Amino acid sequence: MLHNETNALKDQHGNMSFVHLHVHSSYSVLDGFGKPADLVARARELGMPALALTDHGTMFGTLDFFKAANAAGIKPIIGLETYLAPRSRFDKDVNKDKKPFHLVLLAENMQGYKNLLQIATASQLEGFYYHPRIDKEFLAAHADGLIASSACLSGELPRAFLEGDPEKAERALRWYLDLFGRDRFFLEIQDHNLPELNQVNRGLLALAEKFQARMIATNDVHYIRREDAEMQDVLLAIQTGKLLTDKNRMTMTDDSYYLRSPQEMRYLFSEIPEALSNTLEIADRCAVDLTRKGYHLPRFELPNGEAPGAYLRELCVQGLRKRIPGEADLPETLERLNYELGVIQAMGFEEYFLIVWDLCRYAREKNIWYNARGSSAGSLVAYALGITSVEPIRHKLMFERFLNPDRVTMPDIDLDFQDDRRAEMMEYCNEKYGADKVAQIITFGTMGARGAIRDVGRVMNIPLPEVDRVAKIIPGPQQGKTPSIAETLEKSPELRAVYESSEQMKKLIDTASRMEGGIRSVGTHAAGVIISDLPITEYLPLHRPTGQNEDLPIKSVAQYDMDGINDLGLLKVDFLGLVTLTIMAKACELIEKRHGRKLTLENIPTDDPQVYRYISEGHTVGMFQLEGSGMTSKIMQMQPTELSHLIAMIALFRPGPMDSIPEYIDRMHGRKQVTYAHEKLKPILEETYGHAVYQEQVMQAAIALAGYSPADSDKLRSAISKKKEKEIAAHRVQFIEGAVKNGIPRKDAEAIFADWEGFAHYGFNKSHAADYGVIAVQTAYLKYYYPVEYMTALLSAWKNDIEKCAQYVAESKAMGLEVLPPDVNTSGYDFVIEDRPDQAPAIRFGLGAVKNVGQAPVDLIIAARGDRHFSNITDFARRVDLRQVGKRPLECLIKVGALDSLGPRHALLNSLEQLVSVSAAHFRAVELGQLTLFSGAQEPGAEVKLFAASAADHNEQLEWEKELLGLYVSDHPLNTYMSLINGQITHLTNQLEELNSKESVVIGGLVKKVRSILTKKQQEMAFVTIEDNAGEVELVLFPSVWETCGSQVESGALLLVKGKVDHRESGVSVLADQVSRVDTSGLKDLHVDNRNQGPYYEQVLEKYLPDIATLSRFAHSGYAEAAAEPESVSQGTPVPQNAEAFEEPEWEENTYASFPPAAAAAPVSEPDLPEAAELQPAAAMPPEPEETPSKRLPSSPAPVSGGSADKELKKTPRLLVTIQSCGERERDIRHIKQIHGFLTSHPGENHFCFHIMEAGCAYEIEFPNETTEINERILKDLSRFVGEANVQVRDD
Repeated sequence: MLHNETNALKDQHGNMSFVHLHVHSSYSVLDGFGKPADLVARARELGMPALALTDHGTMFGTLDFFKAANAAGIKPIIGLETYLAPRSRFDKDVNKDKKPFHLVLLAENMQGYKNLLQIATASQLEGFYYHPRIDKEFLAAHADGLIASSACLSGELPRAFLEGDPEKAERALRWYLDLFGRDRFFLEIQDHNLPELNQVNRGLLALAEKFQARMIATNDVHYIRREDAEMQDVLLAIQTGKLLTDKNRMTMTDDSYYLRSPQEMRYLFSEIPEALSNTLEIADRCAVDLTRKGYHLPRFELPNGEAPGAYLRELCVQGLRKRIPGEADLPETLERLNYELGVIQAMGFEEYFLIVWDLCRYAREKNIWYNARGSSAGSLVAYALGITSVEPIRHKLMFERFLNPDRVTMPDIDLDFQDDRRAEMMEYCNEKYGADKVAQIITFGTMGARGAIRDVGRVMNIPLPEVDRVAKIIPGPQQGKTPSIAETLEKSPELRAVYESSEQMKKLIDTASRMEGGIRSVGTHAAGVIISDLPITEYLPLHRPTGQNEDLPIKSVAQYDMDGINDLGLLKVDFLGLVTLTIMAKACELIEKRHGRKLTLENIPTDDPQVYRYISEGHTVGMFQLEGSGMTSKIMQMQPTELSHLIAMIALFRPGPMDSIPEYIDRMHGRKQVTYAHEKLKPILEETYGHAVYQEQVMQAAIALAGYSPADSDKLRSAISKKKEKEIAAHRVQFIEGAVKNGIPRKDAEAIFADWEGFAHYGFNKSHAADYGVIAVQTAYLKYYYPVEYMTALLSAWKNDIEKCAQYVAESKAMGLEVLPPDVNTSGYDFVIEDRPDQAPAIRFGLGAVKNVGQAPVDLIIAARGDRHFSNITDFARRVDLRQVGKRPLECLIKVGALDSLGPRHALLNSLEQLVSVSAAHFRAVELGQLTLFSGAQEPGAEVKLFAASAADHNEQLEWEKELLGLYVSDHPLNTYMSLINGQITHLTNQLEELNSKESVVIGGLVKKVRSILTKKQQEMAFVTIEDNAGEVELVLFPSVWETCGSQVESGALLLVKGKVDHRESGVSVLADQVSRVDTSGLKDLHVDNRNQGPYYEQVLEKYLPDIATLSRFAHSGYAEAAAEPESVSQGTPVPQNAEAFEEPEWEENTYASFPPAAAAAPVSEPDLPEAAELQPAAAMPPEPEETPSKRLPSSPAPVSGGSADKELKKTPRLLVTIQSCGERERDIRHIKQIHGFLTSHPGENHFCFHIMEAGCAYEIEFPNETTEINERILKDLSRFVGEANVQVRDD
């Protein structure tokens, strides 16, 4: 509260000060320019004792403002500029209710603050109509403790004067004075460049004199300084979607809406000094304290009146005896349990754990799968209660990482639930604690660097390509943080050059830089839910749903964000949706139904050696946390054999620590020595081979080496991970001195701490990694032992994600599982398993995966089908009410082949009207009871007569599949075209993402789109999109290439392209060096699938096995002509490192290196191959592997002779592995990669080679720079993988 002494109200010159009472911040979204903290700083700079915050219709910024003001020594006045409905807040007539009145409300005391919460809430949840509104009835019921003022020109009194109705203004004033009294209602006078403001001010002065009403001077602040006016104007243009040059848009009239100084306000209102002094009086009267007064946990009902602590202990003891019966009563376990319970009790969080336990109990009862992620896995109490799944003592997890007794904050247990049942858990919270005590949490979307550039460029009317060019210069996130515009401008010569290129670009970048970080939108936190002891509006205001959560049972959103929730001491529980849990639950449901085995998160094994071997072989597609080419590659190198290995890999596989993975693997396999900075670190770092991988290891080391307490060690961890420089400096001294006292040389202690300071970039929460590691292994177990059930569940979960669905269909096929197209006679809504007599089970596409169909039509079809198939199309029409299904869904089902068993597609489509008509007539007759008239007789006109139609074109049917399923199921329309060039390309389009920039490739495909432009030098170049049977990619054809080949490039042409990969923010593309058109005139006579013929396989091997030194090729009779040696590839000149390849319209060919001219248009012969793959025709095939018995280990290996020029090793036993092509490209590639990875992960003294058999050809591949170990286990494992007959040991 302000001091009453006069001096407190004076500035440094002894003049009376002033307080702004009508102020908008950036929380008046896209209207106010100025963060609360910046407004407070400016008020302090101007010598003001207090400041109000009155944002439009919301209280978003209240807590930020309160904290900033208190920190600056400025008194915060909590307020709101509310909207008052002309009639009732429930009236919503566009002609009468679209323009509410403005009214400024300030909280005089805590009662007033609570009434503000009610007003801000009701205006959003009850009165929202264009604006959040209340009405006079609601205001009258919540006026206690509030001070009101007449607001701006949109206030009720000013608007009456502008309408020329002073009597109306008088009636309104009488109402406000009756409600608030003369000490709590004030007339606002302002001074801005508005002609009508003079009229309003005169009217207000007259009213004040007539009714003895009091006045205040305000400035309707929308920005901080006068020079910010332009920024606020840009915000208004962004908000309204207008250009700055648009004269008819909403805008402020002048640049006076800033935080004027007391001197300026005294000058402007010198004739009404009481209007200034009244602001000080109001500031002195207002006293609201929002500091936390403890925690507000919901009341948990305890059985038989037990104390929370006793009940919690009882549950923990029972839980431990159930989960770890052999260890529950061990001294170590009991000591840890007592310690944790003691900390929980001392911090007052017993009921928190009981509440979370109850949520998990309910989930178990309802068979809703859940998992607790994050640091909570470090709590034995959480494990005992069944909240977490990882036993913390065994995995050396630290409780203090989760709950630090010296860090008084609410525990935070993040719960993952099946994403398809998360709403059930929220509904349980609603029912148990009351809907008025439960809410979701708001989030504020801010302008990022690129977004600010694009927003500002749009309102400045700068051409989109130019704006996009600037935006793309801003780099993406780096270690979780995106560089700001200012940082990029300082470090990027490219952005600096754009900045200095013109005044327009300078203004764009300067303006966007100032906009960056401002609030642009509001949303809802993905998972956070508040549960309180009292109705939530006792603590905070609520907001209407933001549009993201309308399907969830919780229909209100807190107006304060996550930090504000914590500041108020409210309980927040995260209800996260994890699709992996949905997949596992579905798979285990299928497993129990088909095999009678009940699997849960509690009993799916995590120690099965076969599962780790399966993971190590690279079968990671669809496995939680393990899929992806990068992770798979590292896993195959690692060859994990236990859970701790995968936990470490999950922690390491991130930018930063990823660089240390090779050394970690070498140490793990004994190829490099494990070293420690000090011997006391060995027990801590031994499990990670001397590497500090986890944050918990730093904490443990601080305890062991420097005598830290567990609580202090967590503070050290927090300081390092959050880069708190002052705290790090203090800890540096504490650690080094403590370590020296424990006998560690100062030099060693300094080196250890210095290493930890860099640890911030890669230290990972072990509790989180351990928890996710368990789920990863469990998904692998399900995929390995129950492949059809797991893949069915996987496809069901991702049925509406085109890319993932296509990936998992391909994986299913690679696993030998057939994926069948949708069928109304056998499909479910999701993918289902179809058991077939004398055949392996197949996976049937779900009808829910068909676009434009939806759940309701599918449910109708499945219900009508029951347990009896539709016998024909008439039967289908009679049993399924097609009136309810609808024509559009029915048409889509026909197009994807779901009714193929009932008639030809074109005939069904041509008969669609008749089909619906027959069904409608049948069901109308049923409804009217008329079918009894035809008992035993045929329904007249009820037979569906399919109209004769030509068979659907094969490619047309495939396009229907692609359009409505997102992928080609039965075939791919480009397979025939690609058969002409499969022997000549090095990569498909979906493989380019994995390659490095500037890597040479040969690709091919059909032209889908051509777009030509002119460079600055007025030279023509082009962007060409080509498509192959794996995807599409954009080619960049510079002027020299386009001039040579442009006449050949047209839509539908089949091209063969040699070029270089280029990675851009917008995606990967290929910079073309040579382009040739392929003659497709012979396709009509082509019936043979040549996908795996010719040198195609050699080029696949060259990509995936880069260490190939020689490649010998042998031909079967009849294929000798295919063994011609190709020419070597001209690598061309690399693209300069700093070249900017994709910015329009400033294309310059000389920005890049010159490429060789494109080849002349002609049918394409075999392209050049990289020199690494040297091809040599051989005279004869090697013996068939089944005719040559495999030779096992010789009794004594022959010595290795000296190296010759070609590195041929003549006397060392070597391993020959024969690999048969299965005819499926992706499967073959993965097969070869897995075998190669397996052998190289067991290095020894023996060389190995591959004997590839495919499409009538055989290749023998030598690996002179790589070795493996030949022993019984290697041979056994390899035989299991490729067959015993295909594994041989030779002495040659």
